[in-house]
Amino acid sequence: MIKTHEIKAQSRKDEGKGASRRLRHASFVPAVVYGAGQAPQSIQIEHNTILLAAKHEWFFSSVLDLNVDGSVQKVLVRDWQKHPFKQLMMHMDFLRVNENEAIRVSVPLHFLNQEKSAAGKTSGVVISHNLTEVEISCLPKNLPEFIELDLADLKPGDIVHLSQLKLPAGVEVPALHLGVSHDIAVVTANTVQEEVEEAPADAAAAPAAAPAKKDDKK
Repeated sequence: MIKTHEIKAQSRKDEGKGASRRLRHASFVPAVVYGAGQAPQSIQIEHNTILLAAKHEWFFSSVLDLNVDGSVQKVLVRDWQKHPFKQLMMHMDFLRVNENEAIRVSVPLHFLNQEKSAAGKTSGVVISHNLTEVEISCLPKNLPEFIELDLADLKPGDIVHLSQLKLPAGVEVPALHLGVSHDIAVVTANTVQEEVEEAPADAAAAPAAAPAKKDDKK
């Protein structure tokens, strides 16, 4: 069952850099909602609300119920700007979604049972997660918060490709429609061989003695 996540916001009329600075000083995040054939709407959200929500994966990969002044609309987080070094969200963009139209979203991959696999238990095997998220396409109602990849059967030398992901009903990976070359590796289990340094040449095998100097005396 798809979880519902609601974010409460307020509409705003003041725009521009000065207005945005005043909002941030008042602990609000300026944001814009656009898409679905409707006019863009300027909103503001309490910073603590955003800060807490942004700690969860679902905030960036789920359809959210954005409650603006009591009116709820389905949205996706499309862009955000953070302060270079402070725990501060500067601005956000939300995209309205049509519940009857497919959307493209990048969702996280969760890797399960890696430590229980033969590859995970074998010394000298390096398991690489080449992807940590994957772009999928589906109707908003079918959007998963993440996709699980069970690595319990992973063996040394194995490669897990995009096409081997077990996707929920109604979900597909658009890249796989572009050809075999786009069926890239998600996980690899490579055996690393240690390089053995060659022992130095035996000291007894010294270079041949230099030829004796000719006597210049006559």
